[in-house]
Amino acid sequence: MVSAGHLGSRGEYLGGTEPQIRTNTPGTLQAFDNVYFVFSGPKVSVRIPYERINLLEYGQDVSEHFSAMMLISPMFQLMKKRQHYLTVGFEDNEGRQQALVFRVNKSEIRTILVSLEAKTGQRVQYQDAEARKEGKG
Repeated sequence: MVSAGHLGSRGEYLGGTEPQIRTNTPGTLQAFDNVYFVFSGPKVSVRIPYERINLLEYGQDVSEHFSAMMLISPMFQLMKKRQHYLTVGFEDNEGRQQALVFRVNKSEIRTILVSLEAKTGQRVQYQDAEARKEGKG
């Protein structure tokens, strides 16, 4: 089991500009290294120098699938599931803007957000007040 603050935070790569990572790849987000932010999954590891990270965004959303069901029956209100997302924007070696989007575990993300802010000098952009509350906790 991954321990937040020690080995990293569980996450799932949902998409972005990194061709070597398949969408929906589970893995671990790590921000404890002094030079790199790391995503490690099965058969893949991506390292991004903190100095190249220029965007950190965190927020949550209600799945569209569950939103549609809630309109049909109030019973589905109990099944509502919030998803939490971290977007990491960075400049690659050729100076092009790149981005990685991860679905993250809200109970583990706070340590990653704090570490990323400290090591990149970038402020996390929270999509809404609820995301800010959970991210700063």
